[in-house]
Amino acid sequence: MSEHDRQSALRRPGRPRDPEVDAMIIQATQHALAEEGYARMSVDAIALAAKVTKPTIYRRWPTKADLATAAVAALQTQSPPRPNADFREEMLGQLRHFREGLARPLGMAMIGTLLTEETHIPELMKLFRERIVSTRRGWLRTALLSGIARGELRPDLDVDAMLTMLLGSYYAYYLEHGEFTAGWDERILDAIWPSMSTAAPRQPG
Repeated sequence: MSEHDRQSALRRPGRPRDPEVDAMIIQATQHALAEEGYARMSVDAIALAAKVTKPTIYRRWPTKADLATAAVAALQTQSPPRPNADFREEMLGQLRHFREGLARPLGMAMIGTLLTEETHIPELMKLFRERIVSTRRGWLRTALLSGIARGELRPDLDVDAMLTMLLGSYYAYYLEHGEFTAGWDERILDAIWPSMSTAAPRQPG
């Protein structure tokens, strides 16, 4: 579709947008991004997969970049886990929540695609960092700061380093094994707990 056709489609009056159509287009775009990458992603193929016409897509997202960034933004659909009176269980809930996000069908594939495309389409990775990475880290950061305030975690805890160690362990484990095995959340928390909990004996410096 030419730029003139796209602008005409945007100006053309019509019925209110159907959320189900939007969802089908976004889902098809997410699959295309994960499987083909941005450069090879075809709006024609997305329209075919979503069972809509190209003007239907362009009325919603006037450019391919708009469509791709909308698909990335839509990945952030989960809500943070609720606080728990048992702080260790709260931390486990945060880690399980993070793993479930990575383990979904497009989780790691989308991250790999966005890293590959970062040089050419930096706004896609920027959006992913802002909408997904920062949000997830923010949820866990809040939990860690709560643990410090409650006296369950060391007051001198390096929160940024702890965030990277906890979350980074999932990427490293997936790269080695290609999947997450049962009990990984408990294993990583058990391994790191002595260095963060006030109940653990401190090692001599």
